[in-house]
Amino acid sequence: MSHEKLAGRVAIVTGGARGIGLAIVDDLIGHGASVVIVDSGVSISGEPVEPKLADEVMKKYPSAAAVCTDVADPRTANAAVEVALERFGALDIVVNNAAILRDAFIFKANPEAFETVIRTNLTGAFLMLAAATPVMREQQKNGRAPGAIVNIVSTAGIYGNFGQSAYGAAKAGLIGLTRVVAHDLARSGINCNAVAPFAATRVTESIKPANDAQAAYRDKALQVPARYVARLVSFLASPAASTISGQLFGVRGREVFIFSQPRPVSKLLQPAGGYDLDGLAAGIKALEPYYSDLVTDLEAFSADPVL
Repeated sequence: MSHEKLAGRVAIVTGGARGIGLAIVDDLIGHGASVVIVDSGVSISGEPVEPKLADEVMKKYPSAAAVCTDVADPRTANAAVEVALERFGALDIVVNNAAILRDAFIFKANPEAFETVIRTNLTGAFLMLAAATPVMREQQKNGRAPGAIVNIVSTAGIYGNFGQSAYGAAKAGLIGLTRVVAHDLARSGINCNAVAPFAATRVTESIKPANDAQAAYRDKALQVPARYVARLVSFLASPAASTISGQLFGVRGREVFIFSQPRPVSKLLQPAGGYDLDGLAAGIKALEPYYSDLVTDLEAFSADPVL
């Protein structure tokens, strides 16, 4: 895409001060967009470490603004939308990228930690969309070209992984939110898609391999640059992707995946009144060839990435 492809467009990127988020900010701006960076400068587990990091990043970009507060706070979403309108005059693109990790096996899980992850990774995305979409719809009604939403999800929400009940549940929920929002905004022409990234980030660095396949995944993932993820996000935010919505993509280096989404693949028809347990045990065997393997996302993508 040329620099002009996103000229005049205005984006909000959560978690945009480092890692994949920063790569997305850089690519959007490189294609002509103005960007509001929303990032409270927390550690990977959500503790404050660099609360003004977004301000520092903003200084590098003339067409950027910053909001340095927590995405889980409803006031943050409203503030980000207000900054976009006051500073740049519109809002066209929302990228929900902010996420934290607090991993634990389910039998050792802390409910408070689970809720904290859900608030940041899922509720924060909901709050941002609830604040942004009324503005985006009104702009479209007034003749502005429809906008775009990209939610950054994870294969942990598709395959699952050891100890990631909170992270996996939040990312799976974000996939569901993507589909609902795509439906809700279809008449407005605003598209909404999800991207599962593979790149060297703080999340990748924090992986504690449970087996050789996961160790191989971690070593290879740390070699993958985030720019490929950022480029797909810019594409999905561009006019060229205006007819693409409700889809689940993945990016691993030069590879771009489209993931299937849950749909019935086979059916067992019970007799009137249903089987008893023995009958159901016999009948259900017809569905066994369609069962999904119980593998983690790290094992599923342990092959060499194409760089």
